[in-house]
Amino acid sequence: MDDVVVVGVDQSETAAKAAAKAARLASALGGQLVVVHAFDSPGDPVPAEITDVVPLTASDAAAELAQHVIDGLRRDHPDLTMTPRAEYGKPAEALLAAAGRVGASVIVVGNKRVQGISRVLGSIARDVAQHAPCDVFIAHTVDR
Repeated sequence: MDDVVVVGVDQSETAAKAAAKAARLASALGGQLVVVHAFDSPGDPVPAEITDVVPLTASDAAAELAQHVIDGLRRDHPDLTMTPRAEYGKPAEALLAAAGRVGASVIVVGNKRVQGISRVLGSIARDVAQHAPCDVFIAHTVDR
């Protein structure tokens, strides 16, 4: 079975860097990439008469953002199988849930808030590493 690499994204530059590293890793492994955007409020759809477009739920918007990231990665990884995924919950919980659902072999997270080994932070990377059902790759996405 192919290796499945899961990466979480939002609209930040650090998430884009983590996604790019995750795509390179998935390609090197001959696997596939699952791009996850977490949403923590299911919310009601925006009425079509207000937006003049099809109503979007929080899940729809999250899936659209994940697809946008995939679209950006496609140029450098045209043959890589990539799947967008919207996952309800806080970012670490959503990544862990998605990893479990797709049978991930690796979860890629950025080092956005990891700022020293002795510092105790509510970091996504730390939370994912503590509870991951698979390997965790912490991508260097910000300079210290």
